[in-house]
Amino acid sequence: MKKIIVLGSGMVGSAMAIDLVKNYEVTSADYSLESLEKIKSKQSNIKTLQVDVTKKEELIKTIQNFDMVVCAVPGFLGFETLKTIIETKKDVVDISFFPENALELNDLAKNNKVTAIVDCGVAPGMGNILLGYHNEQIKVTNFECLVGGLPKTKKWPFNYKAPFSPIDVIEEYTRPARYIENKKVITRDALTDVELVTFDKAGTLESFNSDGLRSLIFTMPHIPNMKEKTLRYPGHIEYIQVLKKSGFFDTKKIEINGIEISPLDFTNKILFKEWFLEDDDEELTVMKITIKGVDNQGNKKVIIYNLYDEFCQETKTSSMARTTGYTATANVNLVIHKLFNEKGVFPPELVGKNKICYEFVLDYLKNRNVIYTKTEV
Repeated sequence: MKKIIVLGSGMVGSAMAIDLVKNYEVTSADYSLESLEKIKSKQSNIKTLQVDVTKKEELIKTIQNFDMVVCAVPGFLGFETLKTIIETKKDVVDISFFPENALELNDLAKNNKVTAIVDCGVAPGMGNILLGYHNEQIKVTNFECLVGGLPKTKKWPFNYKAPFSPIDVIEEYTRPARYIENKKVITRDALTDVELVTFDKAGTLESFNSDGLRSLIFTMPHIPNMKEKTLRYPGHIEYIQVLKKSGFFDTKKIEINGIEISPLDFTNKILFKEWFLEDDDEELTVMKITIKGVDNQGNKKVIIYNLYDEFCQETKTSSMARTTGYTATANVNLVIHKLFNEKGVFPPELVGKNKICYEFVLDYLKNRNVIYTKTEV
């Protein structure tokens, strides 16, 4: 039986470990003993191991006896952790969504004969897989991804709960947003170009620019128009803009009563409590992917994928953990079963271009009741 180690036992990391342990020998590794005890209480078949991924030699020693690694560490730890995994010659699927460019590690992965699939969540992730597939079928002219994770119960003022660390959410609100317009990279502040969009089940939401295209800017430069926007309940963006404009996201330290602290650290601490998603908090994931283009006969095509997913009552698994985590575990299976065995660093669009991989991932998700509905015009 193949041995897999999952680095990170947070909400998504634990969901992935629980999914994988059905077919593999799985170890969940984390620095937090509390998180490890929590996952052990949910699934006793999962082995647990305390590890500090910032200590390179410790990490190398930890992963060297496993067949594959799943990386679900916080974003600020992701790049260096992935680099160490590749240097240890271990195949890896990564969902840490670090700010650095993962393609910088492509040569390292090739030299070490490693398959590394990165950004492998819902968005970035599944949206990339869908685009990668259709990019092989038609000449794509437009790609748009609208996506958001939201609580079912709105709580004033933010009407939001975070399935991961608030610091990573704040990064979405502060990192300049890049999109492609007429084959040119346009950079705007995050939270701009606010639009109201109505969905069948989720109702009216507001969308705003966020820096979600990531690898697509480099791997799909031939597509003239690409944009990713994040979804929140109406009113959320205004409150975030108030915090942002007032300096609550600043990183430069200020002195208060002789103590130096950055406003961002303070805000993160406050919002952690305000945005904390409890295990039984019901939430949902909404995503709409629109791909426009022209087929070989010159016919215009509009392909739309919609996802609406809710907290699973049966397994008590959050929607964000399901939609993100199961996309990643589907790709773990692709690598283990050698349905995808190219060597190097691969964003999901380079996996999705393979029809077998595209169909496998959709079926894998469907079997777990994560269903993408497709319409074509």
